[in-house]
Amino acid sequence: MPREYGRNKRVGDQIQRELAQIIQHESLGQPHEQAARLITVAKADVSPDLSYAKIYITSLDESVDRKTLLSSLNDQAPHYRHCLAQVLTMRSVPRLKFVYDEVQEYGARMTRLIDSLNKPGGRDDSDAS
Repeated sequence: MPREYGRNKRVGDQIQRELAQIIQHESLGQPHEQAARLITVAKADVSPDLSYAKIYITSLDESVDRKTLLSSLNDQAPHYRHCLAQVLTMRSVPRLKFVYDEVQEYGARMTRLIDSLNKPGGRDDSDAS
């Protein structure tokens, strides 16, 4: 029976913490230097054999082009892997692939939809008593 909190989950959590710090301190290049400070590492999924890691990121800056940001991060992935190798005490560090996490945007959209249902026609419920 597999453990609830296996090694790949612990490694993923460690990679998430370390990579968030590394990305904040490193620049992605001239056009994305400001965007690098606004990146959040939401999650790191590590494969069962610990050879690959899918890094889910979000950006607090909505004006940033996602495709450009992801291509910059994926181009810099070997550099980030090298930085992780200096910090982590693992025999081999997983290869990194960055993807954009759309869960927060989906949640915000659902919240707006629910809020629009709770306000029928602009009527204030406090006057109903």
